[in-house]
Amino acid sequence: MQHDYNDLISVFNQTFIDSFNTELLLGGDEPIYLPADDDNPHHRIIFARGFYASALHEVSHWCIAGPERRLLEDFGYWYLPDGRDEQTQAEFEKVEIKPQAVEWILSASCGFRFQVSCDNLNGSFEPDRPVFTAKVREQVMKYLEDGMPTRAKTYSDALRTFYNRPPLTPADFS
Repeated sequence: MQHDYNDLISVFNQTFIDSFNTELLLGGDEPIYLPADDDNPHHRIIFARGFYASALHEVSHWCIAGPERRLLEDFGYWYLPDGRDEQTQAEFEKVEIKPQAVEWILSASCGFRFQVSCDNLNGSFEPDRPVFTAKVREQVMKYLEDGMPTRAKTYSDALRTFYNRPPLTPADFS
């Protein structure tokens, strides 16, 4: 199956530009979320370099950000770049479980292969990817059982319709 980031943009913008005044846009080297301002009437989710996974990841953060956070640049979250120590990496992974669970759901909705991002290639600590993956999968199972964030569900359904994918089940996340 062909995965073109333009499809993600089109489906997202058709789904959310009117209801949430938010658009998905292709960006440069670094992703960023920017709220509407005097020069831009829409909130903007800007993903990196045309990477399909980057678009899904950035949308995932938006899907779980509350109304106040959606008025702040990058949702007001802290971010320490690549090069984290063990303690800082653990903090990073803790706050990334839910957005990466949503990203996995959105990826499955497109038939796109998901891989967790530990995002610490140059750190003094080697993250345990299988442990982190298990934590993210556990959150996915909670979302499937208890319900996912509303915007995540809406986008997942829209993507599944676009890609002609069946409803998601736990077997999609093994």
